[in-house]
Amino acid sequence: MYTYRMTEQEQKIDELLSRGVAEVIDREHLKARLIKGDVLRVKLGIDPTSPNIHLGRSIPLLKLRDFQELGHQVMFIVGDFTGQIGDTSDKESERPMLSEDLVKKNMETYLSQAFKVLNKSKTTVSFNSSWLNSLDLKKIGELATWFSLSEFIARDNVKKRLDDGKRVSLREVLYPLMQGYDSVMVDADIEIGGTDQRFNMLAGRVIQKYYVPSSEERQSVEDRINGNIRNRWGTPEGGSIEFHDGPQDIIMTNLILGTDGRKMSSSWGNTINLLDIPNEMFGKIMSVPDELIGSYFIHCTRVPMTDVATIENDMKSGSNPRDAKLRLAKEIVTLYHSAEDAEKAEQYFIDTFSKKQIPENISEVSVGDGEKLLDIIVRAGFAESKGDARRKLEQGGVEIDGERITDMNSVVESTHDGKVLKVGKKDFVKIVF
Repeated sequence: MYTYRMTEQEQKIDELLSRGVAEVIDREHLKARLIKGDVLRVKLGIDPTSPNIHLGRSIPLLKLRDFQELGHQVMFIVGDFTGQIGDTSDKESERPMLSEDLVKKNMETYLSQAFKVLNKSKTTVSFNSSWLNSLDLKKIGELATWFSLSEFIARDNVKKRLDDGKRVSLREVLYPLMQGYDSVMVDADIEIGGTDQRFNMLAGRVIQKYYVPSSEERQSVEDRINGNIRNRWGTPEGGSIEFHDGPQDIIMTNLILGTDGRKMSSSWGNTINLLDIPNEMFGKIMSVPDELIGSYFIHCTRVPMTDVATIENDMKSGSNPRDAKLRLAKEIVTLYHSAEDAEKAEQYFIDTFSKKQIPENISEVSVGDGEKLLDIIVRAGFAESKGDARRKLEQGGVEIDGERITDMNSVVESTHDGKVLKVGKKDFVKIVF
């Protein structure tokens, strides 16, 4: 009996459409185009609502890189306009409108963070303020024509807020129109996003299907993509506008949980950030609940899926999850730093946590005689505020040379000179007068 075996290219396409993927719309259409060898424009937008890109947001970035390695063109959108408006997709309460200055500050390092994953030479970057700033009420009215209020409020998180008597602003209702318009302005063949973005990405399909861009908008798209591949409208001025390949296909990636077992979110502070230093990144990964190890391998690394299956089977058979987690931490630190940094971070972790040794070459903090311990903890960067420092003291997480300190009014005296202040499991500093 003849058994069909997929070619190497087909295997790559199959993994592209399945690894870490919750849903594909329209899967058969997209798969056919990929197998045919069409060069596609793949869109991802990220709003800089915080200064850091975390591992949860790296999932679609890694998927973009997979597309780049297959020869496709990435259209990466920094949502400097939509970041101000605020997306309600993953929120249980109204997201506040951010100032333009705060968004600008947040996105200072966004591109350098994204290029830790993406191939810069194969990425077209756009800032959506370049077209959304000029979106007038007439055009917004045109875009809004194809959507009903009932469709918006049927979304689970919006419905729950309304049922609970919480406010939903009209500003939030308009957000999907803007994200959908982004797809027109980069002429997207595919949009990638998390499952919480389903409604917004479907809005892009609707707008691409019905919205007729002006000649200026068409020229803007042409300029943005430097004439590469093909123009979706592709007709001379005054001619009829035709969508050659239909609206964008959609790839929805899974969401991952953070270090505390809740959805990874900057709002909750349970993130592993791409800019975390190697030791901190390694330590955070080692603190992730054991049941998330397989998910992190699938979504946050490119360890072969056969290896991931072996790791998961070994853990089910009774192997120590710590060994799998050590490999996971090394893989991720290597991805965002280097193999050498990963080796050093692993040794630091083993020495500090397993052998309970004080690491060598720790930094120093200068203090004055009688200075409050709370102030020193904050100044050393081990707590975000005095309130945070108090919680660490209350929880028994503060030690000076191995002696646990719980008194909120504790002060540091000259007798502490040269001693080591430890906060939590991984933060050390030498006290110097």
